[in-house]
Amino acid sequence: MTANRLTGVFAAIVTPVTAAGRPDHARFLTHARWLMDHGCDGLNVLGTTGEATSFAADDRIALMEAAAEALSPERLMVGTGCPDLPTTLRLTRAAGRLGFGAALVLPPYYYKGVADVGLESYFRRLADATDTPLYLYNFPQMTGLSLSPALAARLARAAPGRIRGAKDSSGDLVYAARLAEIPDFDVFPSDEATLAQARAAGFAGCISATVNVTCRAAARLWRDPDDAAALAACRDMRAAIAAHPLIPAVKHMVARRQGDPGFAETLPPLAPLDAVARQALDALDPDTFG
Repeated sequence: MTANRLTGVFAAIVTPVTAAGRPDHARFLTHARWLMDHGCDGLNVLGTTGEATSFAADDRIALMEAAAEALSPERLMVGTGCPDLPTTLRLTRAAGRLGFGAALVLPPYYYKGVADVGLESYFRRLADATDTPLYLYNFPQMTGLSLSPALAARLARAAPGRIRGAKDSSGDLVYAARLAEIPDFDVFPSDEATLAQARAAGFAGCISATVNVTCRAAARLWRDPDDAAALAACRDMRAAIAAHPLIPAVKHMVARRQGDPGFAETLPPLAPLDAVARQALDALDPDTFG
């Protein structure tokens, strides 16, 4: 971490849920503290892995308040992007009020095939109306929208110091490297194995779902990109987890780590893991993989 910039290993932290289907603050903070104590430079709160789009805005803000009070909010990036601008503004303003280090913003993902000019207008309105550092969230597999490097460059120039960078979950490292060429624009791929090439490619770190499990190995790889054992641990564990539905699988592994099956619960439309997936994941040793 450096002053006013987010860098390093970020877990896209899972959100445990109560029996009523709302964020479980106590379990969330238990896991958040564990991650910060075991190698994470920061956390991405209420992202895709955190099932943010399955929660009401009030519940999202309540969890943001709990996280800001109990943790170091300047080390937290929080997901605020929604299909409508008013809710995105509300959540992003809450992030600023609570001192979060940044807001990670999905594009308005209901309408597909929209022109860059419309996306640019959306993000510029958000930047003009808030004061929290903003990171673009490129996840075309989920949103159906791809944020082009040209669009990202225009936004960075139009709102210097406000639109700080991007998380790229496309898996396209050529695309991510093009984003990293934008001056003063911090790029986080979504796979911790990319930490081995982060400095050479100009990446700021990673934001990854599987860092919920691999945080210690990922931290070693960030410190030393030539650490072959750390790289192998990150790759092997990520591959083993991603062989199953990702979010339920990560939550299952967190539940194992914490010794608390309550961490494994997901919200609809995500379905529980079947017995075959649970058995395969139970054969993994999280301590072996970092």
